[in-house]
Amino acid sequence: MSKIEPVKFGTDGWRAVIAENYTFANVCRVSLATAKVFKSHPKIKNGIFIGYDTRFLSKEFAHAAAEMFCSQGIKTYLASSFVTTPTVSLITRDKNLAFGVMITASHNPFQYNGFKLKDEFGGSMNPTEIVKIEDELKNINLVHPDFSSEKFLNDGVLEYFDGMDYYIKYLGSKIDFDVIKKAGLNIAYDAMYGAGQNIIKEFIPVTQLHGEINPSFGKNPPEPVAKNLSEICNLIKNGKFNLGIVTDGDADRIAIIDENGDFLDAQKTFVLLLKYLSGTLGLKGKVVRGFSGTDLLKKYCDKYGLELITVPIGFKHISKIMIEDDVLIGAEESGGIGIKGHLPERDGIYNGCLYAEMLAKTGKSISELKKELDDEFGAYYYNRIDVHTTNELKNATLEKCKTFKVGDEIAGKKIVSIDPMDGTKFSFDNGWITVRASGTESLLRFYCETSGTDETLEILNKAISNFNLK
Repeated sequence: MSKIEPVKFGTDGWRAVIAENYTFANVCRVSLATAKVFKSHPKIKNGIFIGYDTRFLSKEFAHAAAEMFCSQGIKTYLASSFVTTPTVSLITRDKNLAFGVMITASHNPFQYNGFKLKDEFGGSMNPTEIVKIEDELKNINLVHPDFSSEKFLNDGVLEYFDGMDYYIKYLGSKIDFDVIKKAGLNIAYDAMYGAGQNIIKEFIPVTQLHGEINPSFGKNPPEPVAKNLSEICNLIKNGKFNLGIVTDGDADRIAIIDENGDFLDAQKTFVLLLKYLSGTLGLKGKVVRGFSGTDLLKKYCDKYGLELITVPIGFKHISKIMIEDDVLIGAEESGGIGIKGHLPERDGIYNGCLYAEMLAKTGKSISELKKELDDEFGAYYYNRIDVHTTNELKNATLEKCKTFKVGDEIAGKKIVSIDPMDGTKFSFDNGWITVRASGTESLLRFYCETSGTDETLEILNKAISNFNLK
């Protein structure tokens, strides 16, 4: 019997290297296991929706997955072109479907692809359901697609659906594009060759970068972090732009570039949106942050009487609270933000357009809005370094973190408290550093925030050296 490669879901779905573990056989196995687990779902007769992004073979992997669901008699709506991950969530919710599937590896390098599951409410799948799928996979050996889409189409079990058109019509009803047009904002948008390309152009004039399909993503991972955004930053520095918007490969995450061409870290991006929603628009609700979220949020929430909830890293933890409680905004450090009245889900396109609406309605620049925060709460600085390493060194680092005690020093800072909620967070007098392993790649993530003065890079580099990782 051929060897069956293991499949393990991480913080946001299953991701693996194409042609190694991410194969047609494994995509079919995961799809069949999912179909079997959900066969008794109360909404299964309504069907499911499958979308895919612009990655290499994503369309073909999506068709293979669709065949598996159709073979189990499950009505399957398959995107007729590439779509964003939030589109899958939106259609799943609006069409009252049992769940949604998105073929994407999000921000991972081009060698990867993935399989995300979206629950019936339009957000990340509950982890308890993912465990059931992993258990069912143990009973499924090699499965191969026979590419019989035509048969399922004729039988009516498979149906193509224009997800892109659906999302565009929805977005037009949620964002005040008229006020954005009247403000005459000059906006640059970097699609990073991903699934968000050409959507914003449907509503307002934008200068779009990387708005074509390129499965190698220009040799950079489609991740909206500062090191990958020199092109759009230089464009804005040398031009007259009010705003730069960047979305990742499946357009659920966002980065903002200010009018000076400077990258706005994800922590400030989150807080400025909160200030717009609660301060300018007067909306109410709880605030949810991931474990690596900024302490600036706590100061803001304390001052304005908003309840702040902290959860482990992974948007599935934020989604769970958003569907159960009255949440105004929920966000993770990596640029994923969910907004009340939209979806319990990240959506980079929606949030980028909301930023444009914020500038239009307030009449202020990103720099002015950021300065207002600094003047009110003091300056906060944030940074993150990802370290690729071996499993042996990764595990040794995580174990060493467990040996620290309050009063010890890390990176030259005296530890005043330790929180092991997700990885280990060491707080000191003017900030904190967190060490945790990635849920989708073989690396360690080091996060740091300081207030008053920017010591983040110094602290991060010292910590990495202390763990013998440099």
